[in-house]
Amino acid sequence: MKADLHVHTNFSYDGVSSPQEVVRAALEKGIECLCITDHNEIRGAVQAMKFSYDKNILIVPGIEILSSSGDILGINVKKVIPDRLSAKETIKEIRRQGGIAVIPHPFGKPFTNFWGGEKVLKKLDIDAIEAFNATVFFSKSNIRSFNFAQKFNLPFTAGSDAHKAKHIGSAYLEFSKKVQSVEELVEEILKKEAVISGKVLGIRETFKDRTNADVAKMLRYTFLKLKNHRKNKMVS
Repeated sequence: MKADLHVHTNFSYDGVSSPQEVVRAALEKGIECLCITDHNEIRGAVQAMKFSYDKNILIVPGIEILSSSGDILGINVKKVIPDRLSAKETIKEIRRQGGIAVIPHPFGKPFTNFWGGEKVLKKLDIDAIEAFNATVFFSKSNIRSFNFAQKFNLPFTAGSDAHKAKHIGSAYLEFSKKVQSVEELVEEILKKEAVISGKVLGIRETFKDRTNADVAKMLRYTFLKLKNHRKNKMVS
């Protein structure tokens, strides 16, 4: 079973495709599980779940939250969690909802890396590391993420980080069995037996045609990330 565990819809400020388009693309590509992780939003996941109720695909509600140390994915999160809480507070809120906390692209993108790198990550009680992200452009970044997970015996995930439907399935985890529920998905992730598959998208391919992006929200989000970066740099 193939599971793409980091996907955005047009409910994200930088997403292009509707939840319905995202689900259709997954079905066409043989992806049987999607975790919708819009930025500080869960409405896209809700719509995708409603649209897919009679289709052969498991839609998992999720969210991508900007903590004060960097982005954190919440898998199986059904309510919005505020941005800019501390990493510990964000993880606590994810678990309070019955979700698991995953650190996406921890080493791979300027200003979106998890602040403090391995030194900070190994001190946090995280549930998993995103070991492969299709939008990480630096060749060794995904390798570094996977090696970190192996070094500290952490569960791992993989995701396309798609912001438009055609990129769905660019990266995914493949399980040996068909997962029927969110609970089974989490159980399989924690086993650390899944196989990572995928390819890295080019910069041009990733950012081309994002015509539906909300520029105001994008600028706000970029400003907050830069503010986090400066604040953490001063503290370190």
